[in-house]
Amino acid sequence: MAFEIVHAAQSDVGRKRLHNEDRYCLDATLGLYLVCDGMGGSNAGEVASTLAVEMIHRHINDASQNQNLPLIGPSDPAVSLSTNRLASAVRLANEVIYRESLRKPEWTGMGTTVVGALVTDELLSFAHVGDSRLYLVRHHTLQPLTVDHSWVAEQVRTGTMTEEEAERSPRRNIITRALGVDRQVDVTISETLLQPGDRVLLCSDGLTKGVRPDAILSALTRIEDMSSLTDGLITMANEAGGEDNTTVIALAVHEAGDESLWHRLRQRLAI
Repeated sequence: MAFEIVHAAQSDVGRKRLHNEDRYCLDATLGLYLVCDGMGGSNAGEVASTLAVEMIHRHINDASQNQNLPLIGPSDPAVSLSTNRLASAVRLANEVIYRESLRKPEWTGMGTTVVGALVTDELLSFAHVGDSRLYLVRHHTLQPLTVDHSWVAEQVRTGTMTEEEAERSPRRNIITRALGVDRQVDVTISETLLQPGDRVLLCSDGLTKGVRPDAILSALTRIEDMSSLTDGLITMANEAGGEDNTTVIALAVHEAGDESLWHRLRQRLAI
């Protein structure tokens, strides 16, 4: 089945930070969508997130032109080549960030989260490191496709902390994995088949720190226009306090031809 994907992205510094260390990539030709949330002193966080976006995008683009491009790291036989390729790109980014962190003292310890999606026909491949998230909305249900690599998420998984306690914990900002911190990184990968009517959201934790899942679901199911949707999610994050930078990428999946028909109908209704 052929799909058309309508997309939009927005990034905002928030109300408490002086500059934005989030970076994102939206390349519809490659089907690549990335959100990275940088961390580190002396503005090194934005260096790490920028390098991550650049390296992942470059690797996926190179692979699109050379199917024999070697994978970096192990290949998982349980998933597709596309998903393994995305993991390979994330590992490359980790290597580059780590190497650059050793080159300049002011960049020591810099890192970044990453959540990435690669759409190949009807297959959604995804990879993540850290606490930036990927959600799928299907049949009016919000499905988290990633689980945070964070201290509080580990406590919830082991049953020593409830979701409500995790939301209030002073340790909720502690992540247990990030790109560039160590020479090697454990990348979590998976994949799923898309369906017409699906919506996909990639976001940094600036959104999820203050906006509850039911509010995110309401926006994703209620707002039709993708640009209005991403603007609305940013507004919700800032109205919840704007404690952090917030970046969102929203995708709407349609059968081929449906979206262009919908645009024509809206234009005729407007007239």
